[in-house]
Amino acid sequence: MSHQTESGWDFEPVYGPLDGFEPAQKLGEPGQYPFTRGVYPTMYTQRPWTMRQYAGFGTAAESNQRYHQLIDAGTMGLSVAFDLPTQMGYDSDAELAHGEVGKVGVAIDSIDDMRVLFDKIPLDQVSTSMTINAPGAVLLLLYQLVAEEQGVSGDKLTGTIQNDVLKEYIARGTYIYPPKESLRLISDIFGYCRDELPRWNTISISGYHMAEAGATPAQEIAFTLADGIEYVRAAVAAGLDVDAFAPRLSFFFVARTTLLEEVAKFRAARRIWAQVMRDEFGAKNPKSMMLRFHTQTAGVQLTAQQPEVNLVRVAIQGLAAVLGGTQSLHTNSYDEAIALPTEKAARLALRTQQVLAYETDVTATVDPFAGSYVVESLTDQVEAAARELMDQVEEYGGAVAAIEKGFQKQEIERSAYKIALQIDSGERVVVGQNKFRAAEEEPYEPLQVDPAIEAQQVARLAKLRAERDQAAVDQALADLQAAARGNDNCLYPMKQALKARATVGEVCDALREVWGVYVPADTF
Repeated sequence: MSHQTESGWDFEPVYGPLDGFEPAQKLGEPGQYPFTRGVYPTMYTQRPWTMRQYAGFGTAAESNQRYHQLIDAGTMGLSVAFDLPTQMGYDSDAELAHGEVGKVGVAIDSIDDMRVLFDKIPLDQVSTSMTINAPGAVLLLLYQLVAEEQGVSGDKLTGTIQNDVLKEYIARGTYIYPPKESLRLISDIFGYCRDELPRWNTISISGYHMAEAGATPAQEIAFTLADGIEYVRAAVAAGLDVDAFAPRLSFFFVARTTLLEEVAKFRAARRIWAQVMRDEFGAKNPKSMMLRFHTQTAGVQLTAQQPEVNLVRVAIQGLAAVLGGTQSLHTNSYDEAIALPTEKAARLALRTQQVLAYETDVTATVDPFAGSYVVESLTDQVEAAARELMDQVEEYGGAVAAIEKGFQKQEIERSAYKIALQIDSGERVVVGQNKFRAAEEEPYEPLQVDPAIEAQQVARLAKLRAERDQAAVDQALADLQAAARGNDNCLYPMKQALKARATVGEVCDALREVWGVYVPADTF
């Protein structure tokens, strides 16, 4: 019986020493270039990774209640899921938002909602990750405004905004503005955070959604790192010094059940990024060369059939992330293939991380797989394949040019189709779905989102617009548009607009009027 990696190579029945393998060059020491063995010298031997749980649904009040439950259960960082209208920069009362308010995340329309979302949560004591892209600047500024109301200054805030719009054009679709204008806004965020929020991670360059769309491990890191290169180039072109912003860059990857290749993938990604930052961009600060990343277990591998089996999958996926050296981890709940996770399921997902951290010995030593014949061989294979794909992206003229030609999307779709065929034929076993099926599925009661939430949000917006100083809002939005037409940093007037209680949709609409919206070429 032959076995293949997710990237399509045959596994050898037995691995031996690699020809010409030079540990000092390929591995180095933990915390030192090329960071193959991890970005910090001690990794988890002194403290575990940050345990995050991705949560958000319905109203800000409901999500706030879930956050308090997670904090009480021992989570070390919050990870906010926003509903689709918020992700697309629309208010809950917009026509296009109808039927989607509060469904896949929390609805945030204004600073009023943000206050409720983080009510009684000390923002100088928690690290918050926000999965938001095209409107990333808007949600970041709302977070900062709420922190200021708590008396917390910008230099005390820690966390991440995803802010990775390039992958939206490739794999997900929640983009707003054209690529050039999106890159300009991201550069503005880099500059703003350098001066105002120095501890904030300004971007989480994401391969996760590409993997969920069907990308192989090699494609996942190749296209993610190519996007990272494009962001760095844009920031440098805007006049930012690479060592002034690169230490705050972070990445976001998936962890699959194929543990050995996933460990190799993470190690290869660190090695490639370190070399790119040192050799292409001339980074001098070692922190600029560190590929720090968050990991989420693979939602696409969860099944609605026999959902309890997902507990096992998530444990293996989480273990892969830890053995690969992640800096933070979200473990999916076992019921997420059916609906939003219940409170019990979310708590079990967190307990999975806690068992890994406190009941196993994987935190006792740094990079346990270093020198493993199979893992070192796979690391080299993933690295070589990823570099080849990155070279192809460069042949198009970089990530944006390749996106406009549809290169990454086509490659990922090809891989996704191959996986679907393998599952349908039974060549790829999915326990409980195409093999080892149960004669009868046990009943399950999913979490339900109240459809009345949309009406509640619409009423809140009407009240907000009636109470606020409309002239102040109009002036602030005009100032934002003036900055967008020129070269001033957009975040400063944007913050004033949000402070005056402009809504998320109004701010995004103001920029839509200046920059337009992105329409993919294949839609014509």
